[in-house]
Amino acid sequence: MLGTWEITAGWEALDTGSDEERACFAAVGIRAHSIWLTEGHDAIVNRLRQAPYLSAYDLAEWLAWNWWRLRWEPRSMAEGWDFSHRMASIGGGYIWPDITIFSDGERTVLLSRATAERPQTPFRYINQVAPVISALDFERGVEVFVAQVLERLEAMGVRESNLSRVWRDVQAERGDATLGRRRKLEALMGVDPDESDPELVERVLADAVRLGQGAVEELAADAGGAAERRRVLSADELAGLAVRSGFAASFDDAVRLAAPATVAPRGQLAAWQLGADAAKALRAQEALGEGAIDDVALAALLGVTPAALKRPAGGEAVGISFALRQAGEADRVLLRSRVPAGRRFELARLLGDRLLGDVAESLHPATRSTTYRQKAQRAFAAELLSPFAQVWGMLDGDFSAESQQEVAEHFKVSELTIRTQLVNHRVLDRDELESEEFSIAA
Repeated sequence: MLGTWEITAGWEALDTGSDEERACFAAVGIRAHSIWLTEGHDAIVNRLRQAPYLSAYDLAEWLAWNWWRLRWEPRSMAEGWDFSHRMASIGGGYIWPDITIFSDGERTVLLSRATAERPQTPFRYINQVAPVISALDFERGVEVFVAQVLERLEAMGVRESNLSRVWRDVQAERGDATLGRRRKLEALMGVDPDESDPELVERVLADAVRLGQGAVEELAADAGGAAERRRVLSADELAGLAVRSGFAASFDDAVRLAAPATVAPRGQLAAWQLGADAAKALRAQEALGEGAIDDVALAALLGVTPAALKRPAGGEAVGISFALRQAGEADRVLLRSRVPAGRRFELARLLGDRLLGDVAESLHPATRSTTYRQKAQRAFAAELLSPFAQVWGMLDGDFSAESQQEVAEHFKVSELTIRTQLVNHRVLDRDELESEEFSIAA
């Protein structure tokens, strides 16, 4: 089970500042997995403190204003992303913890970094951890804290604050299915409520009828997560790309899992574990053995010609891979990579997406984003193409780059795939991937 989290507030007196700030000055503590993320050294009294003095109002207002992006937006390299996800950006003259909050849609990470010791800085945060909680637990924690702050404001005679107005709007949006879908799409695209192009949002919502709601949300996350945000590809553009640069397929001939690989709720299971379990189940079901899967067998699993694994069908540069089914048209598969190992990995990702997701959706995209769905795809592809048990045995305790390269060549995957397998199974530290954090999807 994932650990829960909470934000606590021990009310204190303050003589200066706005009415809201004076009412909600507090010793604010943030705890997850029984670890105080706000613990630090108070230089004034020369002791450790779990809850430093901060403005609970400012924190609640920041959480409310950024609710949709904190709840749905994955980690991104886009300019300005930090302002909506990093507490240190709150400001107001307080020494905020360096906690970055981001979600893959199912699970939320609270990435806490220790702060540097500097002269004349009265408080230094000391914990460097990254607890993971379910996204639903994140929602509940925010709801409880914001309610506590609003009750404090009411008790102190402060009414109709900006926080109360923003939180009412958030609650109304969450209660309206149509508006909620719009806000979620905006968040995935990396923009604040009502700051997106309204025509673009309407077009994406219309495409959802044709392609599937989950599919267009993945496209939105991919567009929003790039260093320079891109426009979300339309259904018509995808159809044209599929004809010009894709390969014919027959998804009716594609393999299906006879039984679910796991019964655990998605949010309770790490995406990599979900994907790996499904790949193991498929290998066992189809009696694929323990070795490398050749191109003919791999292509047959998705009902596509092996020629799709050899070369791109067209000269267009495409940012994603996808499998597309359209009424009255042949099924199509488009693979982004131009190298054989990359194309094998992408085809395996699309196969995993169909096995793990809703086969009724017309579009199954494999993108560069770090949503739960994309991470599960990658883990499925890695385990299907290079089973960890065999990787472990071949390395035989030698985790050097040279040994990893040999294993990668044996299974016809990239060295990054082997390294990711070792990190997911905690053989190597996750820092081994930090420099390639956003290239893992390649």
